Amino acid sequence: MITIRQAAQNDASTISDFQQKMAKETENVLLDPIVLSEGIQRLFDDPAKGKYYVAENDGDVVGCMMITYEWSEWRCGNVLWIQSVYIKSSHRGKGVFKKMYKHMQSMVTPGAGYRGIRLYVDKSNAVAQKVYEKLGMNGEHYQVYEWMGS
Repeated sequence: MITIRQAAQNDASTISDFQQKMAKETENVLLDPIVLSEGIQRLFDDPAKGKYYVAENDGDVVGCMMITYEWSEWRCGNVLWIQSVYIKSSHRGKGVFKKMYKHMQSMVTPGAGYRGIRLYVDKSNAVAQKVYEKLGMNGEHYQVYEWMGS
């Protein structure tokens, strides 16, 4: 049975492994392990930056995602951004991401101060786009532009 929980410090090495695999699969990039470990640790040290959530199957971590926050003055609350999603290949297509997404949806309440959920997806990642559309999300409203310094 799949359960979702907030990640703990002892999940950091698994999260790091998952992020390395995701970077390789999606962008054919090898991440600097020292920079990645420091980046993960900083999130654990400062939850205002965001939080990790993991999916477990009988105690085995099979997926992760990072949540960050965007303040929306229009909605007077935070929008949750889903980032850094990785599901073990052996568990893809089995509803793991759906369960994680539904967990995030349950957090979007006026009392919690969360107003919605956003994510970005590579334009060429048609498989992920279909998953998000099946969950009721749409990519029709905004287009994301970026500039990344060195």
